[in-house]
Amino acid sequence: MLEATRRELNELYVFFHLLGHGVIAMGDAEGKAGASIPVAYVQRQEHDGVRRYVIGPEEISVEGDKVRMSLPREDFRAASEWLLERHRESQGQTEIDITDIEGFLDALQIFDMEAQTDDRTDLHLGLYTMDGPVVGVRIQSLMCGYMPLLSGGRQANIKFEQSGIKLSQPAVSKINYTEQPENVAEVARRMLYIESIGGVLKFADVADRVFKSNLLMIDTNLPRIIGTMLRTLHLDGINRVKDLVADLSERNPLKVKDELVRKHGFYEHKVRQLLLAAAWGMRPAKQWNGRQSAVNGYIMVDAQGRMVLYSRMDEQTFSDFLFAHTRLDRTLPEEDKYGYLERENGVYYLKLNLRISLTK
Repeated sequence: MLEATRRELNELYVFFHLLGHGVIAMGDAEGKAGASIPVAYVQRQEHDGVRRYVIGPEEISVEGDKVRMSLPREDFRAASEWLLERHRESQGQTEIDITDIEGFLDALQIFDMEAQTDDRTDLHLGLYTMDGPVVGVRIQSLMCGYMPLLSGGRQANIKFEQSGIKLSQPAVSKINYTEQPENVAEVARRMLYIESIGGVLKFADVADRVFKSNLLMIDTNLPRIIGTMLRTLHLDGINRVKDLVADLSERNPLKVKDELVRKHGFYEHKVRQLLLAAAWGMRPAKQWNGRQSAVNGYIMVDAQGRMVLYSRMDEQTFSDFLFAHTRLDRTLPEEDKYGYLERENGVYYLKLNLRISLTK
């Protein structure tokens, strides 16, 4: 019996759907399908190297270093429809039986259900014609659950200095104690308690040197902006990026001129830059130089299998989509090592964690 995870099933579905239909719709700011554009070929990393799947009127020509073959386009269309139906029938299952298309995969000599790449792309699309632009894409799908746009992890922690009151070690132990270490609400409880007894939690720095440098490449004020958003996330429960930016504009933590905030959209612009940087490859734990990566587009798939494409060719639309459809997550404190008072060089700090995800 051949089984696949939901993520593997999803990637095969997207791959076969593109080949079977030969077009993909461009997404708008609301995530809806706009005009469709032709796909001339799909390039995928296989076990034996890179292969190009050229889309003809009736057949798919497979071109690689060790393989040359042609198969009917209808076979790919039928395989994608079967995979979509298996997804619908297997809700709640983590491993899904796909034995019925094992013969098709063997005929194609596809042994990796997920493409294994080093540049974070899933596929490369040749758009319009064989000489048209090539777009390296990542797949984000509700069929298997969205992956974070920017992963959390302890490298993405922001430090807040505790001042205003001197705390004894027993007091710190009492604040940090919890019977529910995985309860994210404990973080807000600690913050509120510290402030209720006269303490102050003030933005200090980015905990990780590499992530700090990456954020400063975008804007020197970005760490402080993120710190304000994380405070609001935990203390006020606001998580959608669009709403957090509205709150930022009211608070104006950087004390910039009101004209910059209201007329120029100062905080919105800074946060949009962060979202695009994360989408195109900036990560907390890896040094980033701001240069263009291999990822030049995203295929977004909804729970019904409908898909749209966003690319750098229309970055403004993608920026609009991200701004309206992203949120900050409250991750697990124990896992990402944040939310506790910790002593460092005689000063207590409390860390908050940044993770950005797509909304449904």
